[in-house]
Amino acid sequence: MAMAMNVSPCFCVASNRRSGNRVRAVASEDLVFSKIKDDKVKLGGSDLEVTRLGIGAWSWGDTSYWNNFEWDDRKMKAAKAAFDTSVDCGITFFDTAEVYGSRFSFGAINSETLLGRFIKERKVKDPEVEVAVATKYAALPWRLGRQSVLTALKDSLNRLGLSSVELYQLHWPGIWGNEGYIDGLGDAVEQGLVKAVGVSNYSASRLRDAYEKLKKRGIPLASNQVNYSLIYRAPEENGVKAACDELGVTLIAYSPIAQGVLTGKYTPENPPTGPRGQIYTPEFLTKLQPLLNRIKEMGDNYSKTNTQVVLNWLVAQENVIPIPGAKNAQQAEEFAGALGWRLSSEEIDELRSLAMEIKPVTGFPVEKL
Repeated sequence: MAMAMNVSPCFCVASNRRSGNRVRAVASEDLVFSKIKDDKVKLGGSDLEVTRLGIGAWSWGDTSYWNNFEWDDRKMKAAKAAFDTSVDCGITFFDTAEVYGSRFSFGAINSETLLGRFIKERKVKDPEVEVAVATKYAALPWRLGRQSVLTALKDSLNRLGLSSVELYQLHWPGIWGNEGYIDGLGDAVEQGLVKAVGVSNYSASRLRDAYEKLKKRGIPLASNQVNYSLIYRAPEENGVKAACDELGVTLIAYSPIAQGVLTGKYTPENPPTGPRGQIYTPEFLTKLQPLLNRIKEMGDNYSKTNTQVVLNWLVAQENVIPIPGAKNAQQAEEFAGALGWRLSSEEIDELRSLAMEIKPVTGFPVEKL
């Protein structure tokens, strides 16, 4: 079994400032993170290229699901460190949404606002830095027509402090008005407000419809962002992954570490807090332990963590970009360690086989629309 190099791709960015005795190690590790930064993939049939792994910003500023219902300066600094460390490690693709950190949640700060602030502050120190931003349109029932998409996008750009974004996505299918939403995506491309467009939580049939409608305007549907992890493989079972592969649409995987459950940090005696505790119960975590134990054994063979193993498993599925959520610098650095190596085909198959013995939790309701 080939062993992966146990090299942190960004650790010595800071070490280089502290000590002149580690220049050789710094050079080696800089080479690794430079490789991650340069190893980009095209998003679907668009011209947009992004890193093979992105960072989700759902938790940034949120008080409705994450952060134990409160947001403070300490968490703000941790999120900023997560952003900077990700960029240091070569990961420059960030996914947010207009509803993350919604103003309707007490004490919340909009995730787009935070991401825009972090980018602006980074550019002061590093004017040449290039960050790919993805954000999303909320298909709320009272929003109708293509103009609603453009209006929401311009509001997002204002919060981000940007003139355009790399990827704009429909966050979920609307109850009605979906054709108008797709028209709005096409208009956004033609007006130069976005480089690429995608959808999220779209079924295989909805995906095909959106693809064909945009194709008539000569615009590729770049991506479909869905819930996908080792223990939530609905995209494989409902035809979404196959449709993405057939059409050349990149699958962006949200909740790729099952909201932290696949990291191994939670046990039946120590389940997640907040809403996640209602999903990942002690009973579920008990059934999950054999899989987590095997993930750890594989990780030990490669000097990798559980998190890095399960993210690598997703990357190995091909045409998949995982976007785990990073709350702090340590998590961001750990995510980068999922790249630059690969599980064997036998290990990939074994993990899927073990995961099939676990009944998946309920997914996001809009996946059924």
